[in-house]
Amino acid sequence: MSVAKKDYKRITTKSLIEMKANGEKISMLTAYDYTMAKIVDSAGIDVILVGDSASNVMAGHETTLPITLDQMIYHASSVVRAIERALVVVDLPFGSYQSDPKEALRSAIRIMKESGGHAVKLEGGKEIKESIKKILNAGIPVMGHLGLTPQSIYKFGTYTVRAKEEEEAHKLIEDAKLLERLGCFALVLEKIPAHLAEKVAQSISIPVIGIGAGGGVDGQVLVIHDMLGMNNEFSPRFLRRYMNLYEGMTSAIGQYVADVKSSDFPNANEQY
Repeated sequence: MSVAKKDYKRITTKSLIEMKANGEKISMLTAYDYTMAKIVDSAGIDVILVGDSASNVMAGHETTLPITLDQMIYHASSVVRAIERALVVVDLPFGSYQSDPKEALRSAIRIMKESGGHAVKLEGGKEIKESIKKILNAGIPVMGHLGLTPQSIYKFGTYTVRAKEEEEAHKLIEDAKLLERLGCFALVLEKIPAHLAEKVAQSISIPVIGIGAGGGVDGQVLVIHDMLGMNNEFSPRFLRRYMNLYEGMTSAIGQYVADVKSSDFPNANEQY
């Protein structure tokens, strides 16, 4: 029997768990600034991720590693000021939580206090267990992230699909169950085989949100710049482009340049 879709005025971590229980898929996109976050929130998105992917799409770095905690707080605070409905999850950047649980807690507290974000996201499983426990014990909600973890790119050496081999797949399942036991409210699975992601989603009660992890999970996340076609150089198999903003924007800007050069802009109706 189908369950009627609940109309959430404000999304919380509890809302996401209810959505999974009711079979309602969870929508999640990234945003890094006030203007874009306002549009994304108004469109009805459930979760906004202030991702460390800002290092790539906002700052032009090759990896997510260079972005700092201060920069993540800046982006997150801009997003939080824009939203009315969505849950805002903020990535803890590389180097702010991996080695020292006390540092992890300090980083998470700074994000919550200074940005107003609603939760933090950490990459990894068993190896960061103590950091997750420390943050959760302080009452800060944590979203996990397994599979391809971009902060570990130099360990992996490539952005290829993860957990194709049995040993790595087994570890991923065990890590997912561990994150649930620790108290994480949700989990992102990135770039793993669809059948494995579906198996994980069915084996734990918390929502599993996929990116390049197939349709058998509880929700999907994409980088906003990718799904709007603002970046025409990135075309992974899992990406569906809903617009071609790169083409539209370059055309519009080119027309503006031409209008200025020809003195067509401004015309008589566009001046005082």
